Amino acid sequence: MNAQFKKGALELCVLSQLVEKNQYGYELTETISEQITVATGTLYLILRRLREESLVDTYLVESLEGPARKYYRLTDKGIKYQNELKKEWYDFVNKVAKLI
Repeated sequence: MNAQFKKGALELCVLSQLVEKNQYGYELTETISEQITVATGTLYLILRRLREESLVDTYLVESLEGPARKYYRLTDKGIKYQNELKKEWYDFVNKVAKLI
């Protein structure tokens, strides 16, 4: 997949997966990697930026299999942003489809 296409879509993919359910970083990476090849570090950079922008927040859940896991969840601001970004994405895809 073209790296530029992927770069523009990853943030929306992360936000959209978090609309479905709260997830910890590795779980999110695995879910997205089923469809798009992506490095774990790339998603953590996106998650850090989303947290700094108050679009997601985190909480810890103890694990029987190791250290506590940091879960990510959308804030109200994040839900609103995901909806706006999704609308922009579909508008963009439809316009590109008309051109190609």
